[in-house]
Amino acid sequence: MALVLQVNIRIKPENLDNFMRKVTDNAIAARSEPGCRQFDVLVDPDDKTHVMLFEVYDDQKAFEAHQVGDAFKKYLAEAVPLLASRERQFWNKAL
Repeated sequence: MALVLQVNIRIKPENLDNFMRKVTDNAIAARSEPGCRQFDVLVDPDDKTHVMLFEVYDDQKAFEAHQVGDAFKKYLAEAVPLLASRERQFWNKAL
Protein backbone atom coordinates (compact mmCIF):
# COMPACT_ATOMS: atom_id res chain seq x y z
CA MET A 1 0.00 0.00 0.00
CA ALA A 2 1.40 3.39 -1.00
CA LEU A 3 2.38 5.92 1.65
CA VAL A 4 1.54 9.57 0.98
CA LEU A 5 3.13 12.48 2.78
CA GLN A 6 1.62 15.96 2.70
CA VAL A 7 3.81 18.73 4.09
CA ASN A 8 2.33 22.20 4.61
CA ILE A 9 5.04 24.82 4.72
CA ARG A 10 5.19 28.52 5.52
CA ILE A 11 8.40 30.18 4.38
CA LYS A 12 9.78 33.26 6.04
CA PRO A 13 9.32 35.88 3.25
CA GLU A 14 12.96 36.93 3.25
CA ASN A 15 13.98 33.29 2.62
CA LEU A 16 11.62 32.54 -0.26
CA ASP A 17 14.08 32.33 -3.15
CA ASN A 18 16.71 30.47 -1.15
CA PHE A 19 14.18 27.94 0.14
CA MET A 20 12.71 27.30 -3.32
CA ARG A 21 16.15 26.45 -4.71
CA LYS A 22 16.78 24.00 -1.86
CA VAL A 23 13.37 22.32 -1.99
CA THR A 24 13.69 21.94 -5.76
CA ASP A 25 17.05 20.20 -5.36
CA ASN A 26 15.52 17.85 -2.78
CA ALA A 27 12.50 17.07 -4.97
CA ILE A 28 14.64 16.30 -8.03
CA ALA A 29 16.86 13.99 -5.99
CA ALA A 30 13.87 12.24 -4.39
CA ARG A 31 12.23 11.54 -7.75
CA SER A 32 15.23 9.44 -8.73
CA GLU A 33 15.15 7.33 -5.56
CA PRO A 34 13.82 3.78 -5.74
CA GLY A 35 10.39 3.66 -4.14
CA CYS A 36 9.54 7.32 -4.70
CA ARG A 37 6.55 7.43 -7.03
CA GLN A 38 5.89 11.16 -6.91
CA PHE A 39 7.32 14.30 -5.34
CA ASP A 40 5.56 17.57 -6.16
CA VAL A 41 6.24 21.06 -4.86
CA LEU A 42 3.01 23.08 -4.98
CA VAL A 43 2.78 26.84 -4.44
CA ASP A 44 -0.32 28.75 -3.32
CA PRO A 45 -1.16 31.08 -6.23
CA ASP A 46 -2.16 33.84 -3.80
CA ASP A 47 0.73 33.47 -1.34
CA LYS A 48 4.13 32.28 -2.57
CA THR A 49 5.29 31.74 1.00
CA HIS A 50 2.73 28.92 1.39
CA VAL A 51 4.00 25.70 -0.16
CA MET A 52 2.80 22.12 -0.03
CA LEU A 53 4.93 19.07 -0.71
CA PHE A 54 3.02 16.05 -1.98
CA GLU A 55 5.10 12.88 -1.85
CA VAL A 56 4.13 9.31 -2.68
CA TYR A 57 6.29 6.32 -1.74
CA ASP A 58 5.85 2.61 -2.38
CA ASP A 59 5.70 1.98 1.37
CA GLN A 60 7.12 3.01 4.74
CA LYS A 61 10.50 1.42 3.95
CA ALA A 62 10.85 3.56 0.82
CA PHE A 63 10.08 6.68 2.82
CA GLU A 64 12.60 5.71 5.48
CA ALA A 65 15.23 5.20 2.77
CA HIS A 66 14.47 8.72 1.50
CA GLN A 67 15.04 10.14 4.97
CA VAL A 68 18.55 8.70 5.28
CA GLY A 69 19.62 9.95 1.85
CA ASP A 70 22.11 12.76 1.42
CA ALA A 71 19.65 15.08 -0.37
CA PHE A 72 17.10 14.88 2.44
CA LYS A 73 19.74 15.39 5.13
CA LYS A 74 20.97 18.48 3.29
CA TYR A 75 17.39 19.74 2.95
CA LEU A 76 16.81 19.34 6.70
CA ALA A 77 20.03 21.13 7.59
CA GLU A 78 19.80 23.99 5.08
CA ALA A 79 16.15 24.49 4.09
CA VAL A 80 14.08 23.77 7.19
CA PRO A 81 15.71 26.61 9.20
CA LEU A 82 14.37 29.03 6.54
CA LEU A 83 10.77 28.21 7.47
CA ALA A 84 8.19 29.86 9.69
CA SER A 85 6.34 26.53 10.06
CA ARG A 86 6.23 22.96 8.75
CA GLU A 87 3.45 20.43 9.37
CA ARG A 88 3.55 16.86 8.08
CA GLN A 89 0.60 14.53 7.62
CA PHE A 90 0.81 10.93 6.46
CA TRP A 91 -1.86 9.15 4.45
CA ASN A 92 -2.31 5.59 3.20
CA LYS A 93 -3.59 5.31 -0.33
CA ALA A 94 -6.79 3.26 -0.18
CA LEU A 95 -7.29 2.64 -3.91
